[in-house]
Amino acid sequence: MILVTGGTGLVGAHLLYQLSLKNDSIKAIYRKNSNLEAVKNVFQYFSEDFETLFKKIKWVEADITDIFALELAFENVTSVYHSAALISFDNANYKAMRKINIEGTSNVVNFCIDKKIKKLCFVSSIATISKSVSTKFMDETCEWDVETSNYGYAITKYGAEIEVWRASQEGVNVIIINPGIILGAGFWQNGGGNFFYKIYNGFKFYSEGVTGFVSVKDVVSIMMRLMESNISNERYILVAENISFKTIFKEIAQNFSKHPPSIKVSKLMSALGWRFEKIKSMLTNKPPLLTKQSAASLHRKKYYSSEKIKNTLDFNFEPISTTIKRICLLYNN
Repeated sequence: MILVTGGTGLVGAHLLYQLSLKNDSIKAIYRKNSNLEAVKNVFQYFSEDFETLFKKIKWVEADITDIFALELAFENVTSVYHSAALISFDNANYKAMRKINIEGTSNVVNFCIDKKIKKLCFVSSIATISKSVSTKFMDETCEWDVETSNYGYAITKYGAEIEVWRASQEGVNVIIINPGIILGAGFWQNGGGNFFYKIYNGFKFYSEGVTGFVSVKDVVSIMMRLMESNISNERYILVAENISFKTIFKEIAQNFSKHPPSIKVSKLMSALGWRFEKIKSMLTNKPPLLTKQSAASLHRKKYYSSEKIKNTLDFNFEPISTTIKRICLLYNN
């Protein structure tokens, strides 16, 4: 039986759909108050028989920080996809990220070891890949550097990776993937989906920072192929293209027949913006829309290489322009 953590997130929902096409024995963890209808909506994008496929999944109410609940979730499980995580660039969430991303992953790893799970696939992030001093493109040999990646999310995802490598030392076959910004349909208020929501509703700002982007379709396809293969104890960067936010926003706007964002965010504007948001957050007790780390990321230019996964699986990534076109069509449905 397959167990998926983070099944109510973007990667988890798309993964569950693809698994449901091929498997009848699937478990997925959900936390109390999670929106299972959002997952079903993702299924509905791709199949008229979405109800039947959705019913293949055995949902288990559990939290990866709750050992007793995980005990039930791991019953009769043979392989695990671990995609549950807290993503935040707000320092106020650092303790929560340590608990979920590191402690939660440690719990998953302990059960994988104890239950003799055959294989574990962990969804990490390019946040744990540090910039190379010798080449333009970062790859899997570029080790995480606390001096350059010392913000909470990167620290906790790196800590989670260490836990997963511990599983490999205890006899569990593991795979770690490090995707860039993941673009996919559904969950329009979070992550890459928020780009589509904001631009559809007239977002006017852009920056010329560059980072890696990838389709959730490719991420899920690679995860499943790696889990079905004899490959183990490897990590792979998943980036289809390194593109500027300006270009991404412009393409989304064009596919929506909207005016593209026209106001360039300068470093001064973003510096003032995150400070203003910090003060507003303190007064309203609401999370800031912009943080010091997210403001800085708007201007960084980082380039990632996915040659390792391309060569390993003979894989061709979907062009991001194709990804954006498909997502925009689904958004309008």
